Amino acid sequence: MARGFKEELGKGGFGTVFKGNLRSGPCVAIKMLGKSKGNGQDFINEVTTIGRIHHLNVVQLLGFCIEGSKRALVYEFMRNGSLDKYIFSKEGSINLSYNQLHDISIGVARGIDYLHNGCEMKILHFDIKPHNILLDENFIPKISDFGLAKLYPITNSIVTMTAAKGTIGYMAPELFYKNIGGVSYKADVYSFGMLLMEMASKRKNMNPHAAHSSQHYFPFWIYDQLQKEAEIELEDVTEEDIKIVKKMVMVALWCIQINPNDRPSMSKVVEMLEGDIENLEMPSEPTLYPDEMISSDETTNSDQRVSSDFISSSDIGENITSPSLENISSKM
Repeated sequence: MARGFKEELGKGGFGTVFKGNLRSGPCVAIKMLGKSKGNGQDFINEVTTIGRIHHLNVVQLLGFCIEGSKRALVYEFMRNGSLDKYIFSKEGSINLSYNQLHDISIGVARGIDYLHNGCEMKILHFDIKPHNILLDENFIPKISDFGLAKLYPITNSIVTMTAAKGTIGYMAPELFYKNIGGVSYKADVYSFGMLLMEMASKRKNMNPHAAHSSQHYFPFWIYDQLQKEAEIELEDVTEEDIKIVKKMVMVALWCIQINPNDRPSMSKVVEMLEGDIENLEMPSEPTLYPDEMISSDETTNSDQRVSSDFISSSDIGENITSPSLENISSKM
């Protein structure tokens, strides 16, 4: 099926994905998992989670294979690859319009809302980021990579966790700071907010090479611009594009509120993205840390504030231990 695993589609924290063909003709994506953790727990997570999901905006698992220590997951093939190559400028990449990005953001929000509310069990993804949003031939987005996903009863509001999960730059603050509150589905809302911010700005949220320190962390800078009612600087855009970007940014700012209780549910996020910008209220100013620990304009060494007990599922090179603020900045 994989033709000797010659065509590599991508590589992540849990394994490598190859292109293959079913005997009946259709292309598929085959994820060969790396060395399994916890007696194959990541494999079991993915199969049990995504095996029961059927939604337009969630990638479909077609099958799986176990042979000795080798484990493979077979997915529908997504012709246009992952979202990151369209929103982070690369030479020769297709430039998506803001209308397309807006439609994609709504699709992703609907997919996450389905995971939270549309299944027998709540499904927390814990790794929402551009690399895990795949696009089909019509640029319809589908959420992928459920290696870190956690299932829990609909009636439970708080998840019991022994370690933080996710990718630095998209992880909710309650995964690091125990004084904010328990971990819940609002962690995915935070990750979606960071993703949405990157889609709207077509840049990573942290820019260590920015001319002014206030622009290093994009949410601070864009909030300041919105407060001043300044025009957001974008190249070759229409008035309609600017309205779309402002709406996406405002929704993103609501999603990344440091207190989980201040973040909207994904159902509300879909409603906000589908509605008019005039109906949106201005959110509170974003912060990097809880107020009682550090204010957003202070500089500190964060070694003592960030737990090293976490799992990072991401591109090769992003699995970090004992991160400092400098490390975090370079990965966002």
